[in-house]
Amino acid sequence: MIKKMEELDLRGRATFIRVDFNVPLSADKKVTDDTRIRAALPTIHLARTMGARIILASHLGRPKGGPDPEFSLEPVGALLAEILGTDVVFADDCVGDGVKKNIRDLREGDILLLENLRFHKGEEKNDDEFARALADGIDAYVNDAFGAAHRAHASTAGMVKYVRDKAAGLLMMKEVEILTGIMEKPARPFVALLGGAKVSDKVAVLDSLVKKADAILVGGAMAYTLMAASGKKTGNSRVEHDKIGVAEDIVRAASSRGVPLLLPVDHVVAPRFDESAPATVVSEIPGDQMGLDIGPKTIELFKKTLAEAKTIFWNGPMGVFEWPAFAAGTMAMAQAVAGAKAVTVVGGGDSVAALNQSGLEAKITHVSTGGGASLELIEGKVLPGVKALEE
Repeated sequence: MIKKMEELDLRGRATFIRVDFNVPLSADKKVTDDTRIRAALPTIHLARTMGARIILASHLGRPKGGPDPEFSLEPVGALLAEILGTDVVFADDCVGDGVKKNIRDLREGDILLLENLRFHKGEEKNDDEFARALADGIDAYVNDAFGAAHRAHASTAGMVKYVRDKAAGLLMMKEVEILTGIMEKPARPFVALLGGAKVSDKVAVLDSLVKKADAILVGGAMAYTLMAASGKKTGNSRVEHDKIGVAEDIVRAASSRGVPLLLPVDHVVAPRFDESAPATVVSEIPGDQMGLDIGPKTIELFKKTLAEAKTIFWNGPMGVFEWPAFAAGTMAMAQAVAGAKAVTVVGGGDSVAALNQSGLEAKITHVSTGGGASLELIEGKVLPGVKALEE
C-alpha cells in the first residue's frame, strides 16, 4: 500500500521531495526545455499549501561522481523561482552541515533546492552512509520523480527507510495509476504502437504486450529485425542479427495468441544513413537500400487499426523523424494517436520529442515523463522507487 502525499501531515515539517529536474541546458546554462520542471509544480504547490518546509532534490546529467559546474542545478533553481514567483534557496551541496543549517532555517512554505545528487558517488551506488546523510533532519519523504523510479539510488530507495513518513507525489501517483491501469484493465481494443531502433530494448515490453494487447503495430528500425525473423527482405536496413531468435519467438507468440503483429508493408528507403540521401518509397527493400521510415500504405494500415482502438500505448518513432525526408510516418502516427477516440498514453523518450515536434501533445490523455520507467511498468516490473514507498 502506497500513501498519497495528501494523507501525510506536512505542516511545519522538513519534507524531502525527490523531483526529476534532469533537464537540458544550453551552452550558456539556460534551461532549453522546462517540461519536467512544470510536471513537478502541482506537487510543489500542494506541499506549500500543506505548510511543508520543502527540500527539493534531483540529479542532472551524468557527472563523474564529483562536483562539476557544467551539471549544477543552480540555473534550474533560478528558473523555478521565476515560474513560482517566489524565492528558491539554492544549497551548494546536498548533504553536510551547511545543508542542515539551510533546512533548519526554512519556514512553512519555503523552498530549498539541493545541488545535484550525482555530485556524490554514493547516490548511484545507493550507498547506505550517503542515504543516511540525505535523510538527516528530514521529517517526511515524497517521491515525485517517476523518470528515476526504475533506479535503486540513495535518493529514490536507500534513504526512504530512514524517514518515518513517506508517500508518492501527485505526478508519481498519476504515472503509476495510468500505466498500470492500461495494462490491467484497458478499454478494448487495446493497441500498442512501438518504434525505435532496437528490438533488444523492447523484448520484455513486446513479451508483455503480446499477452495484453489486441494488436501490436511495429515501425522504426526494430521492425526490420522482426521482418527478418518473418523471412521478409530487409535490404541493407539495420537488423540485430543476434536477436533474430528472440524476434522469431515474439512472432510465434503473437501468432499463437491470435494477436495481430503488424509490420511495415512499404518503406521509405535511402542508399545510406544520411539526411540528404535520396528517399524512395518501395514495397520490397532492395539489397543496396536501407529503410528509414514507414511508407504511405503502412501509414494507412496503422491509422485504420488506431482509429478502431479504445486504448493506445505509443513508444518510439517510426523512422528517423529528426530528418524531414524520413519524418512523415512518425508525424502521421502522432496525428492518428492524437485524433483517436481512445485513452492515449505516450511512453516517454523519443516519442515525446516527436509529439512535441508535431505540436499535438495537448490532445494526448497522458504523456509519461519517464521513458525507461514507463517501459519497465509496461513490462510488469516493480520499480525500486515505488517499492520503497510501500508501507
